[in-house]
Amino acid sequence: MSAFTWPPEPPAATTAAPPESAGEQIAAAVLVPLFLAGKPREPHVVLTRRRADLRRHAGEISFPGGRRDEEDTELADTALREAEEEIGLARSQVRLLGTLPQTSTFATKYTIHPYVGEVPAGVAWRLSAREVDAVLELPLAALAAGRTRTEIERRGITFETDAYVVDEHLIWGATARILAHLLQRLAPADEGRLALITSL
Repeated sequence: MSAFTWPPEPPAATTAAPPESAGEQIAAAVLVPLFLAGKPREPHVVLTRRRADLRRHAGEISFPGGRRDEEDTELADTALREAEEEIGLARSQVRLLGTLPQTSTFATKYTIHPYVGEVPAGVAWRLSAREVDAVLELPLAALAAGRTRTEIERRGITFETDAYVVDEHLIWGATARILAHLLQRLAPADEGRLALITSL
């Protein structure tokens, strides 16, 4: 499972997630992979696009991730395992930078814990044939410039939501909220290395 985008959520400012122990919340984690590329070197983020023929979240864009399995010692292990399963990203290629605020999908009761990691540029992605249609490598500057409000229709319901649009790619829901937190907290690259701002 790699998408957490349905149903529509309230704006980011109102979606502070409850603790993991609250109610029936299901613990999940995603990896937010970043790399530096270009001249000058600029941060890019790695996302996945789900296959168009899937029953749920078909064609939607998300970070690699999913629910915690019994074998996962901690949620960071969940994020790393799912990234390896979905896009072939070896754990040894990830330098974890920290976490972003958790976010919830209220109808499906997931509490998503995002882990940010720096990865090398030029990784040869190996896609899960069952889930992933494509890997997207998008410049963070383009995502920031593409922030918007848009109308989306799902299951016969039309609603307005925050979103990011880059070329033909539309990113919304929990993935958009995680991106908003990332853009707030990513520090300028220092000596070719990325870092997160730990407090705002």
